[in-house]
Amino acid sequence: MTHQIAHQATVASFSAMHLIAVCARSIRASLGNGAAKTEVLRGIDLRLPAGRWTSIVGPNGAGKSTLLKVLAGLLPHTGTVDLLGQPLHSLPNRTRARQLAWLGQNESSGDDLTVLDVAMLGRLPHQPWLAAPSAADHAAVEQALKATQAWDWRCRALGQLSGGERQRVLLARALAVQAQVLLMDEPLANLDPPHQADWLEVVQALVAEGKTVVSVLHEISMALHADELVVMTQGRVTHQGLCADVATHRALEAVFDNRIAIHALQGQWVAMPCAKGGSR
Repeated sequence: MTHQIAHQATVASFSAMHLIAVCARSIRASLGNGAAKTEVLRGIDLRLPAGRWTSIVGPNGAGKSTLLKVLAGLLPHTGTVDLLGQPLHSLPNRTRARQLAWLGQNESSGDDLTVLDVAMLGRLPHQPWLAAPSAADHAAVEQALKATQAWDWRCRALGQLSGGERQRVLLARALAVQAQVLLMDEPLANLDPPHQADWLEVVQALVAEGKTVVSVLHEISMALHADELVVMTQGRVTHQGLCADVATHRALEAVFDNRIAIHALQGQWVAMPCAKGGSR
């Protein structure tokens, strides 16, 4: 217990000092096997600030999801990744699972599990082997399911839910971990606009608590709500900067061949599509 309290104090102090939550150096990664093996990430260096929301954006095939999986320790790679100041590969699995929560694309879970059971999976890193969930586990899961507006379905089987409803339950599972760093790959998949707005509120609340959020998003206008953008193309980072900076907007427009234009609208930035060969 003393070690756990000391660890939590260290993590809180780390975020309060606004240091780097995730640091990647000289990252290279390939997908496929044998002759079909293709290099997807080509020497990426990245420093993601603690207590902020960073969104990774870029065209299809840029390597965004591959990069996020490397940062989560889910793919083999060369180079190094540090999590909260420590080498990711050196962290015990349970420690890593408590510090970093993951929400991936098209994740599956047992359709016969109840919503409550699925969300409770997020508490496994905090539980002794084969131990029953504690009062703290139940409280964390209830809070997560209510944050994603899935509490009312807690007794329903996951297989009875729509795609958007499943996505909200899987988000609740990630939130239930109560990790300091959350990595989310296409978290808005299958969510309608009102629930996308709810997701935005959840992320903003996490950052207000000092948590670090890193998301891969295709919804550029939603990504522009983040604190920072990482712009990628062809397996490389072409720009990292504040979402409000003109240089970030120009870099973002450039990787999409100027087929989008960033405009201010009612106090926020939005990405507007441009006709091919048309004016801005």
